[in-house]
Amino acid sequence: MSVIMMGFKDRLKELRTKKGITQETLALDLGIPESTVRRYESSDEHTPRRERLEKIADYFGVSVDYLLGRTNDPSPSEKINRKFSDIENLFFYELDKLSEEDKKKALEHVRYLRYLAEKENRTEQ
Repeated sequence: MSVIMMGFKDRLKELRTKKGITQETLALDLGIPESTVRRYESSDEHTPRRERLEKIADYFGVSVDYLLGRTNDPSPSEKINRKFSDIENLFFYELDKLSEEDKKKALEHVRYLRYLAEKENRTEQ
C-alpha cells in the first residue's frame, strides 16, 4: 500500500493551521511578505529557496524533507540540522543561481576536485 505524501503547499498550510496562526502572522514572524506565504500555500510551483526552507522548517520544528513532502516523519534529523560553514553557504548561494545544466557542470568540477584531493592524499601516505 503506498502512502500519498503532501507537497510543500499542503504541509505549510497544515503546519500553520495546527499552530493556529494566520498567513499574516507567519509572514511577520518569518520577515517575508504575506503575499509570498499566500503564493506558497496556493501553488506547487512556488517553493522557497534553501535558506528560506530552512527558516520555515526551524520555525515549525520540522525537517526540510518533511516540508517538501519527501518524508512523513516531521522530526529533524542530525544530518538535516547540520550547520554549514560560511564557504559552504556561499557555495550553495552561488550554485542556486545557475541553470540545471550549469549545476551539473559544477557538480562534475567538484567531483573532479575531490578526485584530485583523494589522489593527492593517497600519494602523501
